Amino acid sequence: MPSPIEAEEIWSDIWHLEAHHSTALEGNTLVLKEVQALLDQGRAVGAKPLREYNEVKGYGDAAKWVYGQALEPEAWNDGHLISLSELRHIHHVAMTPVWDVAPHPDATDREGPGNFREHDIHPFAEGMTPPSWTLVPSETQGWVNDICVLGRKVEAKEDLGHPLPEALARVHNSFERIHPFIDGNGRTGRLVLNLILVRLGYPPIIVLKKQRDAYLQALRRADAGDYGALGELIARAMEENLNRFIVPNVAGPARLVPLAALADREFSVHALRQAAQRGRLNAVQGADGVWRSSRRSVDAYRASKHKPIKPKGA
Repeated sequence: MPSPIEAEEIWSDIWHLEAHHSTALEGNTLVLKEVQALLDQGRAVGAKPLREYNEVKGYGDAAKWVYGQALEPEAWNDGHLISLSELRHIHHVAMTPVWDVAPHPDATDREGPGNFREHDIHPFAEGMTPPSWTLVPSETQGWVNDICVLGRKVEAKEDLGHPLPEALARVHNSFERIHPFIDGNGRTGRLVLNLILVRLGYPPIIVLKKQRDAYLQALRRADAGDYGALGELIARAMEENLNRFIVPNVAGPARLVPLAALADREFSVHALRQAAQRGRLNAVQGADGVWRSSRRSVDAYRASKHKPIKPKGA
């Protein structure tokens, strides 16, 4: 898979989409254009609460750190796929900006970003009860150890006993069941899942906001030991982003691919998207919100853009 340096535009598009959708799953109301302006230019476009801008900013910063691990996917920390300190670092980066303006009302001084909760969590509506806070450090360390075992098995191409997406579903669900932090567990869990993926050589995945109900239902089924639905959701998300990298290299000139796969030094993803929205680039927007076009259409747009304009009266 191309690194973030070799396929910068594709990785950038995934970054914007992940920051938008993953925070939207938790109730953030920024639209994609507002997320792009915030992450690319530092501008708070719109009139949303400051907390929401800081949620996206923190998530974007944490995701950028995660993506950076894809530059050297085999350079794990002492041979471990993830460490406890890296888990806490992700939570700290993601949650500090929002914590600065809207800390959790029940948190003590020892429960800030990067620190485990010291409160028990009430049972969820679906019936699952996270462990007592006194057990969180040991259970989280056990969870980290399980991931490291999984990583070694994947690297050695050992039989996992079930498909990789289902193994990832179990890992993700286990984290959410522990609920190690007083806030931000959903965002941190998805970021950690993507850290595992990029270190194994896969692109990060995006759980779309329209998939929220299916995602939560899959997590509930996983609580009961059925990882099939969550594994399928993860597998489809893996395939979607793998196609962002692979399809452009094998697609013919007329095949529709995401704009991120067609961007180059002349036309950024943002420029192509604007051209598509204005109707100057022949493109279609899918049900997932992603604009797609073809090399042939981009070449036609390039030719028309560079065509000399006849003076009036000529």
